[in-house]
Amino acid sequence: MAGVKFEQAMARLEAIVAELEKGEVPLDESLRIFEEGIRLSKNCLKVLEEAERKIEVLVQDTNGKKHLRAFSSDADERRDSDADL
Repeated sequence: MAGVKFEQAMARLEAIVAELEKGEVPLDESLRIFEEGIRLSKNCLKVLEEAERKIEVLVQDTNGKKHLRAFSSDADERRDSDADL
C-alpha cells in the first residue's frame, strides 16, 4: 500500500465508494473493500500531511518564522501588478 501514488489511491477510493453506493456487493466483500478504503484514506491523509509540512518549511523566512499568506497563482500576481499600472 505504501507504493501507491496519491492519485491512484484517490481513484481507487472513488471506485470503492461507487461500488458500496450501488449496494449490490455482498456483505463480506463490502467489508473487505471498506477496509481497503480506510487504509487508502489513511495513506492519502499521510501524504497530504507530509506535503503540508514541506510547504510550511518553504514559507519560513530567514529567521525561521512562518508567515501565513493566501495562495495566489502567477496569473493572480500578474493581474494585480497590471492593475497598479
